[in-house]
Amino acid sequence: MKPTRLISSVLTVGVWTLLSRVLGFVRDVIIANLLGPGVLMDAYVAAFRLPNMFRRFFAEGAFNAAFVPMFSKRLEADEDPIGFARLAMSGLALILLVLTGLAMVFMPALVWATAEGFYGDERFDITVEFGRITFPYILFISLAALFSGVLNAANRFAAAAAAPVLLNVMLVTAMSVAWLRGTPVAPALIWTIPFAGMAQLVLVWVAADRAGLRIRPVRPRWTPEMAQLVRIAIPAALAGGVMQVNLLVGQLVASNYDKAVSWLYAADRLYQLPLGVVGIAVGIVLLPDLSRRLKADDHIGAREALSRAGEISLALTIPSAVALMVIPLPLVSTLFERGAFGTDDTAATATAVAIYGLGLPAFVLQKILQPLYFAREDTKTPFRYAVVAMVINAAVAIGLSYAIGWIAAAIATTVAGWVMVWLLVRGTRPFGEVARFDARFRQRLWRIVLASVLMGVVLWVLWMLLGPMLGIPGLRWIALLVLIVLGSLSYFGIGQMIGAFRMSELRASLRR
Repeated sequence: MKPTRLISSVLTVGVWTLLSRVLGFVRDVIIANLLGPGVLMDAYVAAFRLPNMFRRFFAEGAFNAAFVPMFSKRLEADEDPIGFARLAMSGLALILLVLTGLAMVFMPALVWATAEGFYGDERFDITVEFGRITFPYILFISLAALFSGVLNAANRFAAAAAAPVLLNVMLVTAMSVAWLRGTPVAPALIWTIPFAGMAQLVLVWVAADRAGLRIRPVRPRWTPEMAQLVRIAIPAALAGGVMQVNLLVGQLVASNYDKAVSWLYAADRLYQLPLGVVGIAVGIVLLPDLSRRLKADDHIGAREALSRAGEISLALTIPSAVALMVIPLPLVSTLFERGAFGTDDTAATATAVAIYGLGLPAFVLQKILQPLYFAREDTKTPFRYAVVAMVINAAVAIGLSYAIGWIAAAIATTVAGWVMVWLLVRGTRPFGEVARFDARFRQRLWRIVLASVLMGVVLWVLWMLLGPMLGIPGLRWIALLVLIVLGSLSYFGIGQMIGAFRMSELRASLRR
């Protein structure tokens, strides 16, 4: 894939992901206002985290880290990629069916293990009930991730990137209908989740069929290819598990403080927007591209692809991080503060947003650096690094919580994120020049940082000037829009002027 094609593919995935995350914001604003920080929202967050936690093992994380490079190389060499995908799908489905059955039986134990602070109050029983309804989502979304990996390996990114939009459309619709009819919103939200997973699976399955990739279930068999897939996937699953342990440590700490689970969730949704649009999009496109290039011994092309992916990622991520650190209060108050979400909730959530913003570049860099390992079918090294990050995360979150309370969880996430990046960078030394960012990247990086800092100054000044408008319910959306538009214009103007990027390159990619 040419660098320009890679960038345009990233933009394709990014645009669909942006739409999904915007709809996700609408969903979360509705949840925050109709359920509010408290019992029902805490229970929803903890219950939905369970299938999402296992999803990282069996979907985007472990399974795709092993499956996509192997499928991409077979597709490149025409070595029966469809037969390989059929066996992988059938084996994955069998494991997920067993897991779902066990989770339904042992749901109280799962809830206790992931939100121990709920035990003994009404949140526990509600979370158990919600968890049993939502957990089958893992079956549908993990199989959908397999089909998405097949489509991505074939350079067909649109359908796979569009699938998550369905989840948010269906959840927003269900809650809106329930609210308009005057019926309880929480059951409508929870029961829609597994059906949304079915819809996502159908979408990517049909897209794969139309692309000529007809994957159907077969009798699961243990073959040398499946043995290799499992050998690669297990360390990736453990690495994904470590990352989920980091999230669970944060939730365990927060579950001992009233409303803290909801505050961290709302803050998480804000920083996940740029992370999803940029970091995850780049990782999705970069992994199959690097796999094919390394299979063809195209090390120069691999370095070029890595450098351009890093360049566009940081050009969009660093200013987003600065914005989250400089104006978290206007962002949170405008997006969430209404209904059951009050001013105290805004202040707490904004603090977490600023801390997560400091770690945002690290979270994106992980998505860029990990494909260097996965493309070589090396999932053990990232696992070892993830264990180190997990230990640091737990030590900071639990240790600091005695002194500063629930916010220690956000600090720990950011610290562990940067430790993980440092380890990943250090671990690429044996890879040679293919794992080094090129001269153009290094020349532009400091300019991107400078343009972002200057944009931060502009945002702070604008916040001071627009402060009164941001406090008026009818005007704060307009004031926030002005703040974001002028801040963005200042960043792109300064960046163009000092050579951080070239708008002509971006426009050319968009046209492609």
